Amino acid sequence: MKFTPALLSCCCLLLLSSCGLFKPVDTTRTGGQTRAGDRPSPTSFIRTDIVSHAQDLMGIRYKYGGNRPDQGFDCSGFVRYLYQNAGMNIERVARDQATQGKRINSERARPGDLVFYKRKDGKPVFHVSVVVQATPTELWVIHATSSRGVIRENVLSSSYWRPLIYQVRDVLN
Repeated sequence: MKFTPALLSCCCLLLLSSCGLFKPVDTTRTGGQTRAGDRPSPTSFIRTDIVSHAQDLMGIRYKYGGNRPDQGFDCSGFVRYLYQNAGMNIERVARDQATQGKRINSERARPGDLVFYKRKDGKPVFHVSVVVQATPTELWVIHATSSRGVIRENVLSSSYWRPLIYQVRDVLN
């Protein structure tokens, strides 16, 4: 095999530049040790993906039984679409979605968690929304509403939605 100067130069350049592909781990923050908590968890990426995609779909019209952007969404179809797009499997109907994952306090809600709504005790869950931001006084969600399509709103400041909040569930952990 005959090596030309150009081929030899390319090989040397590739070998020397490959060192730049591997960056050292920054250990200065923890006195020489890294902590698992310093890195985002895989579910944090999924949560970000779900919320980002939900925001992209705002303005899509409502359609009962709808589960695709081109046809419109109902509330549970919207949630299922978001989760499937993020590689997660979730039930199709809100009352079935309300049995998945674990129930959490609304104060512990994180982006990607689900909020479920009921009209009265003993009645089934009738609506679901996706948390995009939560504080002690605000619970911002994106959901498919029959009157306004896919919207973002603070359900804790809504005279309609606030009294209907039944539970918040974390279906990602």
